Amino acid sequence: MKAKGKTPGPKSKRLDPAASAVRDAERYMMNTYRRSPLVFVRGKGSYLYDQNGKKYLDLLGGIAVNALGHAHPRLVRVIRRESARTVHVSNLFHHLHQGPLAKKLAEWSGMDRVFFCNSGTEAVEGALKLARVAARKRGFNERTRILALERSFHGRTCGALSVTHPVKYREPFEPLVPGVEFVRVNDVADLEAKFDDSVCAIIVEVIQGEGGIYPMSGQFWTRARELASHYGAALIADEIQCGLGRTGRHFGYQRHVGLPDIVVVAKPLAGGLPLGAILAQESFAEAFSPGLHGSTFGGGPLTCAVALEFLSVVEDEDLLENVRGRGAQLRAGLLRLGAQFDFIREVRGEGLIVGADLTVEGRPYVEAALRHGLIINCTHDHVIRLLPPFNVTEKQVDDGLKVIRTVFEETKRPVPFHSPASEGDSARAVAASR
Repeated sequence: MKAKGKTPGPKSKRLDPAASAVRDAERYMMNTYRRSPLVFVRGKGSYLYDQNGKKYLDLLGGIAVNALGHAHPRLVRVIRRESARTVHVSNLFHHLHQGPLAKKLAEWSGMDRVFFCNSGTEAVEGALKLARVAARKRGFNERTRILALERSFHGRTCGALSVTHPVKYREPFEPLVPGVEFVRVNDVADLEAKFDDSVCAIIVEVIQGEGGIYPMSGQFWTRARELASHYGAALIADEIQCGLGRTGRHFGYQRHVGLPDIVVVAKPLAGGLPLGAILAQESFAEAFSPGLHGSTFGGGPLTCAVALEFLSVVEDEDLLENVRGRGAQLRAGLLRLGAQFDFIREVRGEGLIVGADLTVEGRPYVEAALRHGLIINCTHDHVIRLLPPFNVTEKQVDDGLKVIRTVFEETKRPVPFHSPASEGDSARAVAASR
């Protein structure tokens, strides 16, 4: 007598969960990412493991998200604890973690008030709204222009795209928010020419991440601060990729003199859970009143508890010192490679946000590194980007540099990358930062 129910056939017995996941993704998910066929199933510290058990050294950190690596025991403990208590509470009520997290972020940043959302692009969107409503509440209804920088990347919603410079991101969705003008990076004269009393905000990345790891010069920051103060505009610091410890400081702008008016953060804030925030000085924060802005999920008890633990780990384990030390080690190693390989044009960055600018396309090296068990990234088409976790070890950095050297030696030289505009910008950026 046959047992009731469906008897698994030979095909279902052989079904590979990883292959099935890839097949379903290719069939049902929108085609928005150029993915590797790898399926990662677990992580530990600075390593990820694929479906076949192969180990990969992760020097990309989920694109600056996994700042404590993978499965950090203190974050795991908080997630387990809080998920058994309450995951979500409406923002119509208080919970135990949102206020303390806002206080800690204010202390780290020098800002006065905090608004929580779900992502970096939402934080940017909210910051632009805050700048415009602040101008309106001061009686400047026509003060609506926004300045942003060339090579900038601030997100993919319509407002954030409007202040994102590369045409490839903006053009398919135009028309976007009007009134945005782009300033050449570290070009003070261009900044002065475009800044006037019709500007309500200038948004900057102290170190441009997606744009190729370009640092902002102290001179440019100081002049932007002066002009924003003179015209009553908001200086918005986008610290989504370079903030919360990645430069070896709490925030990238802290290398310069003068505070921004508004700061946006996200990526590492909740250890991999979705959480972003807008931080602002009181003079701008007061422009928001109940009903003008909000978020259903932003700042829930689970994410805020994990974010508090993340910030505590950074402090308790003195990780900013490790960021500075390992960052110096990484840059020194890349500079040595630059002396060996003539296609390395420049090494840029600070702390653990580091880029090697190549004269050739970078993607083949990224793919070769993955085959060797190293996760890195190429941004701006020709910049090898490294964003290791804050607790990466000296040995792990050495191991990563050895793989990069091997990849540079063994990979057939890719197609030369030539962009006169990019090269000119690079020269200006280096000259201005000296």
